[in-house]
Order: sequence, then C-alpha cells, then structure tokens
Amino acid sequence: MESLGDVIRRHGLDARKALGQHFLLDPGITEHIASLAGTLDGRYVVEVGPGPGGLTRALLATAASHVHAVELDPRAVAVIEELATFFPQRLAITQADALKKDLTTLCPAPRQIVANLPYNVATPLLIGWLRQGGAWERLTLMFQLEVAERICATPDSEHYGRLAVLSQWCADCAIVMKLPPGAFSPPPAVWSAVASITPHATQPEPALFRAMEQVTAAAFGQRRKMLRGALKGLKGAALLERADIDGTRRAETLTIDEFDRLARAWLALSGQP
Repeated sequence: MESLGDVIRRHGLDARKALGQHFLLDPGITEHIASLAGTLDGRYVVEVGPGPGGLTRALLATAASHVHAVELDPRAVAVIEELATFFPQRLAITQADALKKDLTTLCPAPRQIVANLPYNVATPLLIGWLRQGGAWERLTLMFQLEVAERICATPDSEHYGRLAVLSQWCADCAIVMKLPPGAFSPPPAVWSAVASITPHATQPEPALFRAMEQVTAAAFGQRRKMLRGALKGLKGAALLERADIDGTRRAETLTIDEFDRLARAWLALSGQP
C-alpha cells in the first residue's frame, strides 16, 4: 500500500488551517491511539476528519467490524475512497460537515467514535455527541491539550468549567495520551492529548440536558460572580433554595452532583418540556 507521504503529495493534500487540520503520519502513534479505544471486536467505528487516512489504516488493522469516515475536505474524501477499494466491506466514507450530521445514522450499535478531531470544531462536536451519549459506547478523541484538560478538570482547579461539568456529568473522562507538536504535520502551536470518554449507562433526558446547558452557561458565564448573581436570570434565589446550594459560592467550587441538583431544580422551575 502506498505510503501516507506519497498519498499526500499525489493528492495535493496540504493541511489547511481553515479546516483545523494537523495530520498524524507516524503509524506507531496511530496504532497506539486505535488501541486506546479498547477492544473493537464487533464494533462499528466512526472516524471524523480522517485526512490522509493514517488513523483510518490503524483502525482497519483492528478487529472492528466496520469503519465509517466522515470528511468535509473533498481532497481527503478522494484519498479515503481509494483506501476503501482495499477494504470494500469494512470502510465507507461520507462527505459531510460532522457538526451537521447525525453520526448515529451511519452505523448500528455497538458504536464508537475514534478521531483526531479538527481542532477548530472539536468542542462543539463533543457537546453534540454528549447530547446523545447513550448511543455511543466510547469516544476516543484527540484535542488540543488545554481542551482535554478542561474536559477532565476537577472542581476548584484552573481548567474546571462548563465543559468539565457537561462531560463528566454524562461520562467517565480521562486523558490517556499526550503528544508534542512535532508528532503532527504540520506541527500545531500547542501540545495535544487523547481523551477517553465513556458514557454512563444512564443518560440524562434531552430536557434535563438542556437545563444543564442553561445552568452551566449562566454559572460560568460570569465566573467572578457569586452564584446568586450569576444565576439571577434563572430565578436565582428560588433555584438555589430548591437545590440547597449556598448562593455566596462560585461556580468553580460546585461538584458535578451539585450541578445536577441545579439542573433538575431549574427544569422543575422553568417547566421546560
């Protein structure tokens, strides 16, 4: 099979900043990322942003039943279509914007996502997948290191915020690999990290998830304010009383369980369907 370097040159697949592209070409790294997803026997794997297909090749070397790549860049789509000729029963490619595509429609369960995400859309992609957490067995995702740290942060720490609450409310989250800029082509300006995100068996209903999004947006939108001020627009006093939380505290001190109480209280007070 042709080397990734030759594939990139033949297709003119230079990484484009506008698409948040940083390619992984070292097969040792891509194989390790694929292994971090755990056993893929009988699993259906979705990969977002395959680029020249380095991680795609590593996923195909596992026992995964099928790999479905989602790619916006038509140059990379052509590359993966070529690769699919070697794996006609195990690899498919859809040209689409992953932010606008329901990836659960691409394959049956048990399904996972394994991806070196385009960094400019990584956070909204993750939040969208958390909204449908029950559909995914595991997410093994490459982010900028700071974003991965925000996902896995604990209360009263530097990176703790809305992303940590939403992620850990829905899933067990851990950083399982860190990579320096030189591991990528072209090198990004910062370190990167792979986060393993395993959704909990029980997931919040859509209305409760929306309530949590509203509560965390308000609470962390004005981090310096005490909760009684930050949550004023959400019936702050009544909300805090119902959740039994001291209004003089700040958002970064609350645990995931306390945010769960706030979200449930806000759902009850707001009467959202």
